[in-house]
Amino acid sequence: MAAAMAVVVVGVDEGEHSEYALEWTLRRFFSGSSSGLFKLVVVHAKPSPASIVNLDAPGDGFSEILPSLDVELRKIGEMVVEKASKLCLTNSVSAVLEVKEGDARNVLCKSVKNHQADMLVVGSHGYGAVKRALLGSVSDYCAHHAHCTVAIVKKPKQNEREAVSTTTHK
Repeated sequence: MAAAMAVVVVGVDEGEHSEYALEWTLRRFFSGSSSGLFKLVVVHAKPSPASIVNLDAPGDGFSEILPSLDVELRKIGEMVVEKASKLCLTNSVSAVLEVKEGDARNVLCKSVKNHQADMLVVGSHGYGAVKRALLGSVSDYCAHHAHCTVAIVKKPKQNEREAVSTTTHK
């Protein structure tokens, strides 16, 4: 009886850090003889236009720009998925590619649950404590809430070795 494939979910956005995390995943899990042991799911979280624009301000005029903002967010999502698809094809890896609307933290944790993932891989922007506190950290949230192993991949600076942090939750 053949063993079930392990599922690896990779969160991607338009940044170079998530592209690096996808490249890292492809090198580690989908090269050589190990490639048949894993299923790859690439997920992009598209924010809703309303989450970007503050609709609570009276007479804000933002409601008129929501449709064009939504179109722009869709274009970004398509670009991110196309880039990820090309990267997978270049590495001869078949992947499930998804664009889900919502906050990245929730989208990724839900994808882990829906796909019964064994591992979640996310990139790290390398923000300091203050910036992370203001912007929130997707990787930190996922490390604490995803019900699988979480690999946080940090793109090395020049002349630095690759860094990865792994947290396991079951």
